Amino acid sequence: MSTTFLEQSVSGPPGDDEAAEADLARARKEQIGRVVAIFVMPFLMVGMMITGYLFAMHAPAPNNMPIAVAGTSQQVEQFARSLEDADPDAVDVRIVTSDEQARDLVFDREVAGAVSLSDTGSATLYTAGAAGASQSSTVTGLVAPHVIGQGLDLVTEDLAPLPDHDTAGLAAMFMATGLMLAGYMPWSITLSNSPELLRKRRAIPLLAGWSALIAALVWFVADPVLGAVEGHTAAVLGISWLAVFAVGSVQFFLTRIFGPMAVLVGMLFVMVLGVPASNMGMSIYTLPSMYVNLHSFLPTAATGEALRSVLYFDGVGLGSHILVMVIGAILALAAVFGIDAIKRKRNPDAGDPEITVASLTAGPRPQRNWVRYVTLAAFPLAMVVMMFSIMLGAMYQPAPREMPVTVVAATEDVAEQAVAGLEQNMDGLFEFTASASVDEARAAVQDRSVVSAYVLPSADSPTATLIANQSAGMSQQQVVSMTFEQVAAGQQVPLTIEDIAPLPGSDTMGTVAMYVAMGWIMSGFMLAVVGNSAAPAAMRLKTLLPIAAGFSVFMSLVVWVIAAPLTGAVDGHFLQLFGTGVLAIFTTSMFATFLTRLFGMLAVVPAVAVLMFLGVPASNGAMSIFMSPEIFRVLHDVLPMPAAVESVRSIMYFGADNVGGHLVTFVIWGVVSLVCVIAVDLVRAGKPVQEAEV
Repeated sequence: MSTTFLEQSVSGPPGDDEAAEADLARARKEQIGRVVAIFVMPFLMVGMMITGYLFAMHAPAPNNMPIAVAGTSQQVEQFARSLEDADPDAVDVRIVTSDEQARDLVFDREVAGAVSLSDTGSATLYTAGAAGASQSSTVTGLVAPHVIGQGLDLVTEDLAPLPDHDTAGLAAMFMATGLMLAGYMPWSITLSNSPELLRKRRAIPLLAGWSALIAALVWFVADPVLGAVEGHTAAVLGISWLAVFAVGSVQFFLTRIFGPMAVLVGMLFVMVLGVPASNMGMSIYTLPSMYVNLHSFLPTAATGEALRSVLYFDGVGLGSHILVMVIGAILALAAVFGIDAIKRKRNPDAGDPEITVASLTAGPRPQRNWVRYVTLAAFPLAMVVMMFSIMLGAMYQPAPREMPVTVVAATEDVAEQAVAGLEQNMDGLFEFTASASVDEARAAVQDRSVVSAYVLPSADSPTATLIANQSAGMSQQQVVSMTFEQVAAGQQVPLTIEDIAPLPGSDTMGTVAMYVAMGWIMSGFMLAVVGNSAAPAAMRLKTLLPIAAGFSVFMSLVVWVIAAPLTGAVDGHFLQLFGTGVLAIFTTSMFATFLTRLFGMLAVVPAVAVLMFLGVPASNGAMSIFMSPEIFRVLHDVLPMPAAVESVRSIMYFGADNVGGHLVTFVIWGVVSLVCVIAVDLVRAGKPVQEAEV
């Protein structure tokens, strides 16, 4: 915005020069503040999110994981002592007197697992898969070596196995995440666009109705549409309603304290701290100890555990999680009444807060209230529905789908015969190719054109070998390892696993690349969205390009500092990651800018849909694309998020071997988006923003 424009907008009649100067100074300060917000808001939001996730989850390891040991003999005490001595910080061993007590503790989720020693020389390991697949595998990895080391026969029993319709146990996690999003997102937007709705007599009934709508939608998508949940309709609807109402009540209170910045505070507790502390995707006993305490009172954990309790554990433990949400809602609403009473006493004539976002669309503010309210509701509604349906639909039933694997034998004919036999038993799960060269197969695994290579035993080597590539994706390597361990057992030959690129201790789950890429992508679209609402005049093309370039450099550096020196998730690779990050952020900002030209603030919906909700399942980051629906394998080759994830992975673990192709993806998206921005501006006669809305 030019000085001339400011002067014209604040000038008054002759004789009011001093007042006009004061108004002009205030307008200048406001404009500077709005431009600064373009940098500050994305910095806070992205920095908070990526720091929280990398700190909590880049290298999960057992941390005071509660494990019960059952029995009364001296052998029990010796076993418990040996388990603790192996790594005192990893486990918290509890000795119980009976097998039944050990089973109850596991089913009630008071311990992560239990070992029951018998007098016959065997040990039964109890776990609960529905309490978290990663937790069960961690418990097995901790306990099994000690059982075998003491010469005992190991028997495993899953007391709460996951059902066939939710094999990864992710239904409760994605349901909880969607409910949290619905609870904290709407109020900050309402405050900026329609603050009159935040009067208590309107806000509380609206929140109750909104909670009912979201609860019905979440249940409808999870049960009738996807089949990720079967039954428990009344309980799921009730928990979902309470979760949205409780989080919405707390966010309602936060808007009274922090105004539009309440969205950052809500995100901190609900997403940044809440998701790791939820115990849904990753066991809290593999995270820093603070998350065990956070798990006891944060709403994300209460919602997820309440749903898990109903879906898989016959309602055991449900009451305590319901109580967390009820208390949160009551305290928040009581605080709102108290704050309003104090404000009314101080200023009885105070009106509604100032409108800071006049329109959520690219056009002027709607004249009719009902149009504005429908638009206001459609924004968070679309976000929740897309996030929940796309993410859950993509990942709640992971299974290999034509996962490429090479079978190697002494001759091509023998390899083809082996492939034919494997295809009969695993049709559609793997895409096998035959090879007579171990070196060629190893090279294919190295360049990620195949997931693994299974080398058949030969006269020279009676042991089968699985050539794996852990850094290319943890989930797919777990699948092929389990599969070919069974194949080797069926062939009655020992199996050796040769990992050509094992993950380092700073990235034990292989998810660092996804979090770094997420930081880049979020930075880009946040620049466009915040800029469009906070300082639309600064988003003219002549100022947009230098702002976007400077912001891309700044945020790429910020993400690297968070990932490397701050959290220790990345070791080195500064120049390569920094340069790729600059391009990724700039590209994403151009794409999001084009959408804001068309849709205004509502551009968040298509931007997040393309960049995150479709991009994350297609990224090959959290889950292998060979374990997702076929459409995501196509999207993997074209979307920015997969290009960002694979670029980081290639730089960190494979000498930047295929970064060039992903850089081309960024360039194409950036150039096409920039051309579209220019075209829209030309169509609108060089007026990309409505100055009247500033």
